[in-house]
Order: sequence, then structure tokens, then C-alpha cells
Amino acid sequence: MSHFEAKMSSKGQITIPAPIRQALELKDGDRVDFYFDPAIRVARMRARNRGIEDLAGSLGDVDPSAGTPLTPRSIDDAIGASVGADHRRIVLEEREWREFRAWKKRHSADAAE
Repeated sequence: MSHFEAKMSSKGQITIPAPIRQALELKDGDRVDFYFDPAIRVARMRARNRGIEDLAGSLGDVDPSAGTPLTPRSIDDAIGASVGADHRRIVLEEREWREFRAWKKRHSADAAE
């Protein structure tokens, strides 16, 4: 995992380091989501810059559960499900990271004894 640093301005603004902007293909006006875990003081960022053309074909031509053509409502549901899945994945990864850190701390303490 790479490490980058940024400094916050007096207005609370932080410049996202160039390698991260490039990797996430962020452009002026793109939106990002932040997920914060206060227990370990960690924030994760998720880019929301994919256009509708990036989703082309990802939903198929029909609603798989009903076998009917997709409607605007089912597209909204599919997008909502995708965002929800991303959120659940991020929460799970954070929980696993906390558990790993706790295990590592216990393991280090046992080795020191």
C-alpha cells in the first residue's frame, strides 16, 4: 500500500496527491465519498466519477429477477445496490483491519514476554 501526505489549509481543504488523482482518474468537479472510523481515526475515500457510459452493459438488457426490460426505477435500484455493496465491503475491510491490528498487538505483547 502506498503512502502519500497532504496538508490541510485554513479553510479545511486538502489537495489530493497527484498519483491518487491519476489512479482514480479524478477531474475537476468529480465527487468523492469519505468513510470514517473514529475508533482508529482512519478515513477512506471512494471516487464517484464513473459516467453512465462506464455502466453500459453491466445491468444487462433485462431485470434478472423478473425477466423484464429494465426501467429507470430498476436502474436506480441497481445503482443503489452497487453503492450499498461498496459500502458493505468498505465496512468489512475496516473491521478486518481493526481485528488484524488487535491480533498484531496481542501477538507482539506475547512475543515480548
